[in-house]
Amino acid sequence: MDTDPASVSSTPGRAKRAAVYSPLYKQIKRLLVDSLRRGEWKPASAIPSELELASRFQVSQGTVRKAIDELSAENLLVRRQGKGTYVATHHAPRSQYRFLRLLADNGEVPAAHSQFLDCRRVRAPADVAALLDLKAGASVVFVQRLLRFGNAPVVLDDLWLPGQLFRGLSFERLAQYTGPLYGLFETEFGVPMVRADERLRAVAADERCAPPLEVAPGSPLLLVERVSFTYGDRPVEVRRGLCVTRGHYYHNALT
Repeated sequence: MDTDPASVSSTPGRAKRAAVYSPLYKQIKRLLVDSLRRGEWKPASAIPSELELASRFQVSQGTVRKAIDELSAENLLVRRQGKGTYVATHHAPRSQYRFLRLLADNGEVPAAHSQFLDCRRVRAPADVAALLDLKAGASVVFVQRLLRFGNAPVVLDDLWLPGQLFRGLSFERLAQYTGPLYGLFETEFGVPMVRADERLRAVAADERCAPPLEVAPGSPLLLVERVSFTYGDRPVEVRRGLCVTRGHYYHNALT
């Protein structure tokens, strides 16, 4: 029989009364996310079996399965038939384009190539600091990147990352790296991006962005403003991407 929904604890065999009721599988889900956040299971590694987790948390295997089902739907875990359940990684081919929503007009995912233009430590602008939940003027790493689809420049990204989390990130390191950017953040800095909030608006190209994007000033662009989060809903990236949509469109599947 499952433990009382309000009494599950992260310590096996011990109970702690919760002040507010939530379904038991939701509590197990939170405990699994806590383990991910603490680094108990690394990206691409297998987590314990449902039976082992059920024993650990003193609940039924079905309760654990329901929690894992939700984490799989949220792309935090990946089920592999006959092999088990693994922590999602941005190095997996199916995950590399999860945060890139631009498609070619024919519906294909274009082959993307990064060209880094800048990387330096700066004081966070007030709006960026607020989005990252930092103090005004806190140290952040600013990265500017041009994303090419084939030979065509399509996205000019400005990124701001918390300086404390991304110590050691340099232009030289970025220039040497050839994999997915979020894969680098995950592997070398221990900061997996697990979800993002985006806002879109139409803007006109200005004198700063027109040359690298090879468009005339005043040309229409799509601005994608993103805040990315790691475990525990901690904001760890602010990104503003200016996109050329001539030949491409932004795609999002709603369910």
